[in-house]
Amino acid sequence: MTASAHGEPVPVLEIQNIAVAGQDLRVGIRRGRPDRPPLLVFNGIGANLELVEPFAAALENVELVIFDVPGLGGSTTPLLPYRFASLALLADRLMRQLGYADEIDVLGVSWGGALAQQFAHQFRQRCRRLVLASTSSGAVMVPGRMSALSKMIAPRRYKDPEYLHRVGGDLYGGSYRREPELLREHARHMRSPQGRGYLYQLFAVWGWTSFFWLGSLRQPTLVMHGDDDPIVPLINAKILARRIPKSELFVIDDGHLFLMTRAKEVAPVVEKFLAG
Repeated sequence: MTASAHGEPVPVLEIQNIAVAGQDLRVGIRRGRPDRPPLLVFNGIGANLELVEPFAAALENVELVIFDVPGLGGSTTPLLPYRFASLALLADRLMRQLGYADEIDVLGVSWGGALAQQFAHQFRQRCRRLVLASTSSGAVMVPGRMSALSKMIAPRRYKDPEYLHRVGGDLYGGSYRREPELLREHARHMRSPQGRGYLYQLFAVWGWTSFFWLGSLRQPTLVMHGDDDPIVPLINAKILARRIPKSELFVIDDGHLFLMTRAKEVAPVVEKFLAG
C-alpha cells in the first residue's frame, strides 16, 4: 500500500478477476510506462499477489502484471493438478487477453523462478528479458537446509502468523533473521492457500528441471540471489548464471525474500536491466 495526499492507503495493484481458458484468475496490475514491455511476475509457492506489493511500489517505470496461480489467493482451484508447461500456457493466454500481444519481460521468485524459466523456454520469441530471483534449476540443484525445507512441505506459515514469526527467521534468513518484527508486516499481506492449491504447486515442480536446457535460453537474464538463503543456497544462482549464456549475477546481503525486504534497493537494479 502507498499513501494518498490525504494519508489514506492506496492499493499499489489494480486487482480484477478474469476468466482465462475456463480458469478464474485473480490478477493484479501496477500501471507503468505504456511504451515499455510489461513485466509478468510469477510468485513463490503458496504466495498471493499482495506479497509482491513492496516491490511493485518501488518500480517507477515498469508496468507489472501478477496473478494468483490456480488454487491460491483469489484464483479458483482446478479439478486436476497442473504442470509448469500448462501454467506457462495459461499465463501467455492471460497476457494476450489483457492486451499484451507483443514481447514481454518475465520475473520469477523462488518457485515462480522455475515457472519463469519454463515460460522463457516455452515462449522464446515472446519473452524478451528474464529475471530470476531466489531460484534454482529445479530437481537438479544443491538443496537447502533440511530444517528449512521441512517447513515448506505444508502451508502452516500462511495460516498461523505466530508460527511464521517463530520460524520465519530460520526459514527465510537475511532481514527476517535480523529483524523478526518484519515478519508481522509480511503476515499482514498473506492469504492462506485453498485446499488442494498448495499441493498442486508442489506437484507442478515435482521432478521438473531446467538444468539440461538452460544453455538454450537466449534471453538476456538477470540472476538475483541473497547470500543468506536457507531454502535455495547461493550456489544455485551461480549455476544458473554459468549455464545461461546471456546472464549476469547480482548478489545482495539478505535472505530468500530480499525482493520484498530490500525492494527499494533491488527495484532500480531490475529497472536498469529491463531498460537494457
